[in-house]
Amino acid sequence: MSQIVKIPQKQLLKRDQIAKRLAADLQGDWVVNIGIGIPTATLPFVPAERDVVFHSENGLIGMGPPPTREEDVDRDLMSAGKGPVTLIPGGAFVHHADSFSLARGGRLDCAVLGAFQVAANGDLANWKVKGASSGNIGGAMDIAVGAKQVFAIMTHVAKNGEAKIVENLTYPPTALGVVTRVYTDMAVLSVTPKGFVLEEVAPGLTAEEVQAASAARLILPDSLRTIAA
Repeated sequence: MSQIVKIPQKQLLKRDQIAKRLAADLQGDWVVNIGIGIPTATLPFVPAERDVVFHSENGLIGMGPPPTREEDVDRDLMSAGKGPVTLIPGGAFVHHADSFSLARGGRLDCAVLGAFQVAANGDLANWKVKGASSGNIGGAMDIAVGAKQVFAIMTHVAKNGEAKIVENLTYPPTALGVVTRVYTDMAVLSVTPKGFVLEEVAPGLTAEEVQAASAARLILPDSLRTIAA
């Protein structure tokens, strides 16, 4: 059964602030899959000189950030989430089968995916909510299993008050034991063999408030940092 948790009555991080924090952890020379929804917000925060190669499951290798001007939007150049993007110099269009060969072949250094729930052992749920007659799996299962790391980006608590940081999934799973880091509007957490480690909190929040908004035990590090918003 899902647990309703307490949300602090404070200003939480905005979508772009969460994305900016995650972008700081993407390393140069990585090949990174960007999922649909909030993951695409990370693109503008990764400088070109860092040389991160972004992959989109619909067949883009070398995806760039969305165009800044409406007149530069190319309706034939879209992300997997059907949003306008750009193509970096040297980027390529590939067949859908080749795109998934890259993912399934273990060539993704990281995948940035949205999530409905993340469990303490790294299990990921992001394709179907409980009770829904259908979901939207897309290529998430292949990508989550094939990537060397999975960074989950999401709000800390669902709109209905349900915890999204949980001990065990109550939503249908996408992939088991794959998530390595979680970035939310309240915190940054690492997934370890002992469970969630609370690495950073949003400005103005305490570890106790993040714990109260979570349905899993959070391990505190020796030094708890504040997210640079």
